[in-house]
Amino acid sequence: MFSWYNKVLSRQPIFVQSVTTALLFGAGDVIAQQLVEQRGLDKHEGIRTLRMAAFGGFFAGPVLSNWYRFVELNIKGSSPLKTLTLKVAADQLICAPIFIGVFFSAQGLLEGRRVDEIKEKLQSGYRDALMSNYKLWPAVQMVNFYFTPLYYRLAVSNVVSLGWNAYLSTVNQRSSATRKPVDQRQ
Repeated sequence: MFSWYNKVLSRQPIFVQSVTTALLFGAGDVIAQQLVEQRGLDKHEGIRTLRMAAFGGFFAGPVLSNWYRFVELNIKGSSPLKTLTLKVAADQLICAPIFIGVFFSAQGLLEGRRVDEIKEKLQSGYRDALMSNYKLWPAVQMVNFYFTPLYYRLAVSNVVSLGWNAYLSTVNQRSSATRKPVDQRQ
């Protein structure tokens, strides 16, 4: 299985990483709904899982795949430790804040929310998500950038992201709880 994945990954890295990311974003939402929120299968929101998977496949997969490539090719320091530090700093100070903002905004759009509701969603969930990001991802990315070959970095991030995506899905859901989507308004 690993050799097949490696073969396909080497031929179409962005496509394979996007599909993998979609599956794991969807799985993160299933974990959020079933283990964190304990909804039960009868109250599982399939459309919510689909929104998460779509975001993973159409945005997170391609963007992060290209981000990792950009970081690898363009960020160089005077020593391996400086290079590692610069890569993690760029990831956490540039990519993470933008990514989290785009996540909440995209989820709001996919939920059919108005711009003012998306702003409320960002005000409600962005800061906590970013602060939580800084508790987890710098350490993950230190290990990832140092030990993991470029083509596998997104896969490593995706495995860690199972828990992270469950967290983001839960925060997104909480930040949406005060307003109903367009299709549920009267």
